[in-house]
Amino acid sequence: MARLLQPTTRGAHFMTALTRPKRQSAAKHRASSRAIAIAPSKRPTRGRIRLGTASWTDPGFIADWYPKNIRPGDRLAWYAQHFNLVEVNSSFYAVPRSALVARWCEQTPDDFVFDVKLHRLLSRHSTQTKMLPTGLRKLAGGSDKAVLSPKLETELVKVFLESLEPMIDCGKLGALLLQLSPSFSPRKHSLSELDHLIELLDGHKIAIELRNRNWLDDEQRQKTIAYFRSQRVAMVVVDGPPGDHFMIMPSFDVVTTRRLAYLRAHGRNTRGYVSGRTVADRFDYDYTDKELKEIADRALGLADIAIDTHIVFNNNKSNYAPKAAERFQRIVAPQGATTQS
Repeated sequence: MARLLQPTTRGAHFMTALTRPKRQSAAKHRASSRAIAIAPSKRPTRGRIRLGTASWTDPGFIADWYPKNIRPGDRLAWYAQHFNLVEVNSSFYAVPRSALVARWCEQTPDDFVFDVKLHRLLSRHSTQTKMLPTGLRKLAGGSDKAVLSPKLETELVKVFLESLEPMIDCGKLGALLLQLSPSFSPRKHSLSELDHLIELLDGHKIAIELRNRNWLDDEQRQKTIAYFRSQRVAMVVVDGPPGDHFMIMPSFDVVTTRRLAYLRAHGRNTRGYVSGRTVADRFDYDYTDKELKEIADRALGLADIAIDTHIVFNNNKSNYAPKAAERFQRIVAPQGATTQS
């Protein structure tokens, strides 16, 4: 569970002491789950918690969660009967067509929102030039692998946001999620490299998921938090596996902008997360009720600070994610947090 201490007289600090399941070693628990986080002071009333999964078209969902006779075009509407948030995963691989985005909006209730993953090139992942919109490929450097320049970044963001205009116009864009490559490390990069992208996305809620734990080591942590706070973007916090592999982020609760807190639950399968070859292998984890209560306590602590808190289950093996989200919803709802449309 999470223990939230009162803010200081300046209203600037809170501490979370998170516990892990007993099946993990005490040493790993102490190393990975205790942290000091910096945030604005508590709100007079708890903010809203939104809840969903990382995609609604995952093969495991189709096989094991959706009704067997449901048509593919009806899945999103059925999903939206259960949750009020979903991450768009396909946008990581290709800029979505505006007509498709408009259909998503038509199929969901007025209070539903989409958190949209930014394109993989913007996320500093290796990207083949052919994965870019046709009109932008000439800006990619002339080889099979795209080279991100300020000009290409500007044009890609422009095209990306234009594709989301139906979602923006109807108020269903939740946040833009930048899921950085694990190779984006403080040893080779600076967070200031994101300044231009953040400026291009000004006016939208932005959440950034760091995927290299060195950003949060003892020497780097305060600098990292200070950058997020200065840019007024949300630092994504995670529930993940134990371990000190560089791709495993520590459990560390922080609110860097009052507008939005963001928690992604990846499951706690260390071997799968580090070495799994498929999405189902990497996120093969079925949360227990006790573990969901731990995540719920963290979410409530975040919602005490942030206006909106987004909780996204990414343990995408079989029906694990939507089932976990449904159980999580039952845990949080009695606490006064609004989790369903």
